[in-house]
Amino acid sequence: MNNATLEKICSELGTALAGKRLGRIFPLSRFETAVDFRLHDSLFLFISIEPSRPRIYLVKRRLKDLERRSVNPSPFLLYARKRLSGAIVRSVTKFPSERVLRISLSAETETGEINDFSLIAQLTGRSSNIFLVDAKDLILESMRPNTGPGQVSGERYLPPPARTREESANDDDLLAASESGSLSEALDHYYLEQEANRQFLSRVAAARAKLNAEITKRKTLLRKLNEDLEHHGDAEKWKRTGDLLLANAATATRDGDKIFVTDFFDERQPEIAVEADENLSITEAAEKCFKRYTKARNAASEIAKRKETVQKELERWEHERERLERAAEERDEQYFAEPEEKQKPAVRAKKAAAFNGARSFTSSDGFEILVGKRAKDNDHLTFRVAGSLDMWLHAADYPGSHVVVRNPSRREIPQRTLLEAAQLAAFYSDAGRQPKAAVHYTQKKFVNKPRGAAPGLVSLASFKTILVEPKVPNEQ
Repeated sequence: MNNATLEKICSELGTALAGKRLGRIFPLSRFETAVDFRLHDSLFLFISIEPSRPRIYLVKRRLKDLERRSVNPSPFLLYARKRLSGAIVRSVTKFPSERVLRISLSAETETGEINDFSLIAQLTGRSSNIFLVDAKDLILESMRPNTGPGQVSGERYLPPPARTREESANDDDLLAASESGSLSEALDHYYLEQEANRQFLSRVAAARAKLNAEITKRKTLLRKLNEDLEHHGDAEKWKRTGDLLLANAATATRDGDKIFVTDFFDERQPEIAVEADENLSITEAAEKCFKRYTKARNAASEIAKRKETVQKELERWEHERERLERAAEERDEQYFAEPEEKQKPAVRAKKAAAFNGARSFTSSDGFEILVGKRAKDNDHLTFRVAGSLDMWLHAADYPGSHVVVRNPSRREIPQRTLLEAAQLAAFYSDAGRQPKAAVHYTQKKFVNKPRGAAPGLVSLASFKTILVEPKVPNEQ
């Protein structure tokens, strides 16, 4: 924010804050603070001393959003709350030719004495800070530990010398945009857009780094697989060498670690040299070649399968990187939401498909009903397979199976399906031969496992009861 912007903001804040009483202070981060002056339309004073973007203006926020974003207050804010409790704003002024604003306040002590204080917002780049000063401009506390004359606690406040300041950006566009409305509103919109853009680019950079790491990993693996394949050698060459050694066992000649044999696989039948350990017989050398042939053949088969898998993974990651770059170019926020939406149902479906400790039924309305077989299966069904909004049922006061009505679409479960599931819960329990049986039912999120409880034993935080005839409807 440059001097011209601060001049206009100072005027805007002076009109809005004069006579207002200071309320709660919300520490939003290490460098950002929102102050409640009990303004209309949920307006709060926002001050940021972030070195790259120091700024001050009014923002419109919901109280619960500020409470949710708040972090632990710094010693400066705790001290300011204590000294400025209930303080009233007298004026908002700007230091001439300086990017520094003063908010003058009057606070009443417990004894009724009136003390004057000032909050000084110093928006000067790397030396940005917030100071609390007394009536004589002596610094009582600062948000950041600054150095230099007039910047240390106990000294009289002075703006930082010119050499420690940084030039601010040109805000002419923002000033022009605010001609028809509030400058605070224009600034808030501008910086929110900048922050959203920064966060988007940060997510893109993180995703790009992850994708590049995965691609590099696959390329490295392919290179190592090729090196392994080369190390094992050509399987057919090893077999051919072994065959030649056996075929020439009676006629071959040796010279150190070389065995000279006739190459019967060549029409000209030339004499070739085969390298072998001089301590091995020709038959033993041939046997070693056959072992290397078998090893190379098996390795070639396994490495080929592994390379095919890795190549497919590499293509998938490269395709994903192309999607990321398109999303970055088009600024598509939806790209980052897709994996979360697609991944969770797939993982849960995979878990359910792998679990075989339950009987499966389909209700008349098309809902899947799972009935546990044993006590351990009951625990797995309830706490590993069932979703939080699935319906859970169990016979009341009788040992029996846990029953789960799957509800992935989170619809309201029809009464007919509930009745059929309750009949199953009663049938697969010790109440199965009774003419009527009571069955408890609730959403799975209300089912808990007591610490140290036996398999299948649970507690219910909330439930309802239905009376049914034990039977098996629509078994599949």
